[in-house]
Amino acid sequence: MTARPISETVASLMPRAKAELAELVAFRSVADPAQFPPSECEAAADWVADALRAEDFQDVALLDTPDGTRSVYGFLPGPAGAPTVLLYAHYDVQPPLDESAWISPPFELTERDGRWFGRGAADCKGGFIMHLLALRALKANGGVPVSVKVIAEGSEEQGTGGLERYAEAHPELLAADTIVIGDAGNFRVGLPTVTTTLRGMTMLRVQLDTLEGNLHSGLFGGAAPDALAAMIQLLASLRAEDGTTTVDGLATDETWDGLQYPEDEFRTDAKVLDGVGLIGTGTVADRIWARPAVTVIGIDCPPVVGATPSVQATARAQISLRVPPGQDAAEATKLLTAHLREHTPWGARLTVEQVGQGQPFRADVSSPAYTSMAEAMRAAYPGQEMQSSGMGGSIPLCNTLAALYPEAEILLIGLSEPEAQIHAVNESVSPEELERLSVAEALFLRNYAESKA
Repeated sequence: MTARPISETVASLMPRAKAELAELVAFRSVADPAQFPPSECEAAADWVADALRAEDFQDVALLDTPDGTRSVYGFLPGPAGAPTVLLYAHYDVQPPLDESAWISPPFELTERDGRWFGRGAADCKGGFIMHLLALRALKANGGVPVSVKVIAEGSEEQGTGGLERYAEAHPELLAADTIVIGDAGNFRVGLPTVTTTLRGMTMLRVQLDTLEGNLHSGLFGGAAPDALAAMIQLLASLRAEDGTTTVDGLATDETWDGLQYPEDEFRTDAKVLDGVGLIGTGTVADRIWARPAVTVIGIDCPPVVGATPSVQATARAQISLRVPPGQDAAEATKLLTAHLREHTPWGARLTVEQVGQGQPFRADVSSPAYTSMAEAMRAAYPGQEMQSSGMGGSIPLCNTLAALYPEAEILLIGLSEPEAQIHAVNESVSPEELERLSVAEALFLRNYAESKA
């Protein structure tokens, strides 16, 4: 059977897919009650559950996970003796950041320049729609040849580990022969790619206290220890002059020997300003896929507008450390914490709170599922061969699933190619990529079933 009926069916379903993605994007499902009400995530979870029920999924359930969020589960039985495939996506999203910086409203799916813009359009509400499209195309062309489990996570972007803990407590629930994580992306638009490694992460919230209260900078500045200045000095200790991450005891010289990322392409993708250099050493692929990277993702300090001439008594920062395959995230957390304690200036009082952690991941690319996916991508992207790349981001659930189901094959695909600008303002998805990857996933499920027959 050729790929043409599948591709034609998916093409005919794209208007419906756009309408559904618009409905899903409209939920402000940021899993942080300090930013958006939990009712937004609850409504998005209900929408996902209803969508699964409409596709004849059984045992659809809203799972109350230990971090206070909900993941959505459903099971679609296949033919007797068929393998089971778990399809993953997450419906929670990153905060929109500065909503005024969006060209169109972040929670209103908007078509522009051949792309669909909206928070979560690619990461990862679009991934859930991709799964629906693949299954609908198979239903219209002979049926779904495997048993399918779907899990849509509700707190992936927060890194709070709710679904990981739930899966560990209920290991039978997500057991599968193969797992397709729909939360990665092609190396670039039109180049079919599976992601074979992920960096893990640890997230620390750091506070420095130096005074009982703020002081007049004229009367006391020059002798009174400034907590904000101490924080700046402490954070500066995490990078060498060339920008290389420097955490005492943490290796930073690993190399990447797979698909390379040309520096000029990276500069374009990252929108680096003219004249501004990249940080670190080694190839771009070394730096973003094989080595640790520290990022200060937030600082609590007085804004410029309304600032008073004061010596600050307290300063806070949130630090993200990406941990490459081959390193342990828990050990990296210990090293980072020890580094912070060693480099805190002036005897300032340091408080460190861990707010997230996930292990790095490396896939087994020799598994039969990769052969099935390579054939599927070759058909969905005529003239192109499947590529393998790393991804600097983290999906902590991958390691949990790999530990729970060591015999399962895990593949990572998705819609988050560089133009998608995930986690930034003006996130978007390419509808052509959504269409082609949906075709690829449908063909993969068919190929995989045949390989197991």
